Amino acid sequence: MEQIDRGNPQKLYIQVFEILRKKIEGGEWPVESQIPIEEELCRIYNVSKATIRTAILELVRQGYLMRHQGRGTFVCKRIIPEGLTMSTSFREFMLGAGIAFSTQVLAQTVTMPVDDLGIKLDVTEDKHLIYIRRLQIVDGEPVFLQESYIPYYVCPSMLKENVADNSVVELLEKKYEIIITKVKDYIQVVNSREDESKLLNLPKDTPVLLLEQHFYSAETQVMYTRSIKRTDRFRFTMEFEKK
Repeated sequence: MEQIDRGNPQKLYIQVFEILRKKIEGGEWPVESQIPIEEELCRIYNVSKATIRTAILELVRQGYLMRHQGRGTFVCKRIIPEGLTMSTSFREFMLGAGIAFSTQVLAQTVTMPVDDLGIKLDVTEDKHLIYIRRLQIVDGEPVFLQESYIPYYVCPSMLKENVADNSVVELLEKKYEIIITKVKDYIQVVNSREDESKLLNLPKDTPVLLLEQHFYSAETQVMYTRSIKRTDRFRFTMEFEKK
């Protein structure tokens, strides 16, 4: 039986996904058969339930499996998706490859979901959030201001992490096995607020690029970020691929 290779740099959930996909495509798990429950798969491959669940959700998304409430997960006839999909990286959007920058942490604390944060993160008003505010500097010039909000219950240890030298996304995935499976981006040009203008050394109400990102692990939103970027230092590249 094929096993997980922990010396392989490939993420664990991707290895599990490939193993299970081969069982389906090879006929070991025929159409309409029920696959083992998550606890059994955890025991077989010696991985966490989060890893198994992420792999199964991806198989469901790609049409290999179907989940029936109260009954279990079953192999189904694969439906090949059509249309355009965006190829993106889940790594936090930075300046681009080869650009050296430093990060100043302005805040790393606990807050409450004020304004519309409760709606953006789908949490109730009594739930605490971890709030991280960082300023990125290139050649002594501030160019990028980012605010990140994480429901406290998702990863309370993030309060103690070194977020000046580490990507929050990579910490969630590599250290805490909270796999980011989907990101929704909303991009627009807005006028900078007074505090943002001061931090970025810009005149008040300067047009800036606003990027709002909603990060999901399966169907659970695990982080919301609001990033302000100087329009003279950033550009976006989006790649679409026909599937």
